[in-house]
Amino acid sequence: MDTIISALVSFFLIAPLEEGVTRALVAAGVPEAVVGKVSACAKTAAPVIVKRATGEPAWLVSSVYSLWTGSKRPDAILIEAAPACAEPVAAARAHFATKT
Repeated sequence: MDTIISALVSFFLIAPLEEGVTRALVAAGVPEAVVGKVSACAKTAAPVIVKRATGEPAWLVSSVYSLWTGSKRPDAILIEAAPACAEPVAAARAHFATKT
């Protein structure tokens, strides 16, 4: 049963989250190395995200809804789900801020 739940969380939250963050960073012109660090953090955090999703179903539904409707930025959801990713995301945001 855990495998099924993990697969569903991965399909509906983790994969779209990684895609959304990567797409936004690439579109913003963030260097590939910085994008890679954020993406690697998201992949590493997958077990933490699955654990939170299974422990807090309301958070899972809210996060999936926010991600799929675009009402919350993917990087914000990533930091909320995996606070350890805050540093690489901040580095990416800092680079983006220097471009504008």
